[in-house]
Amino acid sequence: MSQLPDRLEGGSPYPLGASFDGLGVNFAVFSAHADKIELCLFDTAGKREIAKFALPECTDEVWHGYLPNARPGTVYGFRAHGPYAPNEGHRFNPNKLLLDPYARRMVGKIRWNDALHGYPVRGRQKDLGFDHRDSAQAMPKAVVTHEIFDWSQDRRPNTPWSKTVIYEAHVKGLTKLLEDVPANERGTFAGLAHPRVVEHLHTIGVTAIELMPIHAYTQDRYLQEKGLSNYWGYNTLNFFTPEPSYFASADIHDELRVAVRRLHGAGIEVILDVVYNHSCEGSELGPTLSWRGLDNATYYSLLPGNPRYCVNDTGTGNTFNLGHARVIQMVADSLRYWATSFGIDGFRFDLGLTLGRTPQGFDPNAAFFDVLRQDPVLGRLKLITEPWDVGMGGYQLGNFPPGFAEWNDKYRDTVRSYWRGDSSTRGDLAARLSGSADLFDRRSRRPWASVNFLTSHDGYTLADTVAYEQRHNEANGEDNRDGHDNNHSRNWGAEGPTEDEGIIETRARVQRAMLTTLFASLGTPMLTGGDEFGRTQHGNNNGYCQDNEISWLDWKLLDSEPGASLNAFVAKLAKLRARFSVLHAATFLYGQDSPGHGVNDVEWWDERGVQLAPEDWQNPEGRALSMRRAIQREDGRVEAVNLLVNGGDTAIKFALPGPFNERLLLIDSARPDSPEEPLEDEYELAAHSAALICSTYDLAV
Repeated sequence: MSQLPDRLEGGSPYPLGASFDGLGVNFAVFSAHADKIELCLFDTAGKREIAKFALPECTDEVWHGYLPNARPGTVYGFRAHGPYAPNEGHRFNPNKLLLDPYARRMVGKIRWNDALHGYPVRGRQKDLGFDHRDSAQAMPKAVVTHEIFDWSQDRRPNTPWSKTVIYEAHVKGLTKLLEDVPANERGTFAGLAHPRVVEHLHTIGVTAIELMPIHAYTQDRYLQEKGLSNYWGYNTLNFFTPEPSYFASADIHDELRVAVRRLHGAGIEVILDVVYNHSCEGSELGPTLSWRGLDNATYYSLLPGNPRYCVNDTGTGNTFNLGHARVIQMVADSLRYWATSFGIDGFRFDLGLTLGRTPQGFDPNAAFFDVLRQDPVLGRLKLITEPWDVGMGGYQLGNFPPGFAEWNDKYRDTVRSYWRGDSSTRGDLAARLSGSADLFDRRSRRPWASVNFLTSHDGYTLADTVAYEQRHNEANGEDNRDGHDNNHSRNWGAEGPTEDEGIIETRARVQRAMLTTLFASLGTPMLTGGDEFGRTQHGNNNGYCQDNEISWLDWKLLDSEPGASLNAFVAKLAKLRARFSVLHAATFLYGQDSPGHGVNDVEWWDERGVQLAPEDWQNPEGRALSMRRAIQREDGRVEAVNLLVNGGDTAIKFALPGPFNERLLLIDSARPDSPEEPLEDEYELAAHSAALICSTYDLAV
């Protein structure tokens, strides 16, 4: 940059952030309540402040200024002047350097110390006091970027929802232990699309990889003081900046874009887990890093009648105010940026219920949802929500508007409960198997709206679900008090590792039965990375702070038993789901005369081949169930697939009712290596097992 001017030119209020136009950089930042905003420039390392300018104009509550001759690479931050009046919701403190909410890149890291707070942490007045220390040396700074990447040859897979299979993974944990990946690329964006990863995803039928948060986030001070770290990343510092630690090289900033291009080339979509419900600034006692210092009263939901305090519907100390147009704009701009600049195919909204909160409670027609649904870019992407938070009325499964899929925890809990042997679960299991129509069949929604999962990052792995009945989170340093205490799990006779062959065999059989259930259910199946080859966290069901072998995927499990066999079983299930359209039907089924000639689109039977009567569904000890789904093929034949489940402790012989005259065993979780074989009109299914059977019927006969 040439010699700095004495003052900035007026510039433009749009776009927000720092924008390079070839001749200089325009800076624009929103604040409805500031009296003055200063732009602070730093050396390239971000250590020394070299200039300070007041943004000369404020238009529609956006402060802006233009710096001639500035170039990409310029390092900067903001200082905001205004009232420090916590009881009125205002926390301006110009001694605190603030990160631009629209920063595309950062230099430096947070260095935790008390100067990052707007008040004297050790003072008697708590957050009512005013801290005069400068925080610049402890803060990361924003860097001006000019992004050019050729997306012209990229083709989004655009996989239909009904054919989508999601794989939830962590950028670092996915490849940190994968020796096929070059050492410097393990656990980074560069490793995401390594040929070994792509080959594995193809093998198990994955069509979309869902990445846990990759927005730049903070390492919690209290975790660092305990020698732990924030591994999951649900602690966002900036919504436009990729997490710097996930880059293999500090000088190459297109690694993620290249990975997305390669995944697209392999037919795999990329979905991001995004956290717009709260920020890393925590409660009113938290630090002043960005939004709090720029306009606390606008960005955050504050307690009505006492705006000194943050509303805490998220359980993290603060809640973004998604009822304000500028906050909605920030989130929508962020989403659009990731969709267009990084080619992202969809988003999963952490604590998505919070995004639809109004003063009257959750509203499926809240402004934020309307903005997304009508947006010409975002409205065409895959949108997934977590339909709960910790506030009042904080559980809204099935109540989101059309266009959204939802994590279905009722599916998870029902399937786990059935397979561990709980009574009175058969009826609920049937509802979950058929796409949870009781929850989602409204406003013309489809079965794909139910994201079905057995596990997620939060909780036990699949292997641990059948090996532990008590959480074992001692490594987290919270005296084993953290994490879920109701996991619907069963250890089958021993807590944790065992040498008992009978227990080992039962655990393996139940895992395969649960996976068979998942792939045979209507809805969108989601696998958690590593479940397909038996990854364990040794009973830790809250690995958020375990950036180590507890959380990373151990790919060596694929090279030995039982991991190799389990992975092959999952691959077989995925092929069957893709092969038979009735396993991924695009519409809900209600036992209607669809194929006709005495065959309905879905039918329910017991082991005797008798359709279940209402009193049968209420039988608390009913463990056997046969779900038959049927369609008429183009060749005129009726084709059906039966899912048989036996959650009991003894083998059950199932009658296979007509009119089908050709039957083929597709897969049996008790006999994972058995080939497809013809059957007669009955089949014996072992205890704790599930099987899929294909039947056909020629209408002309």
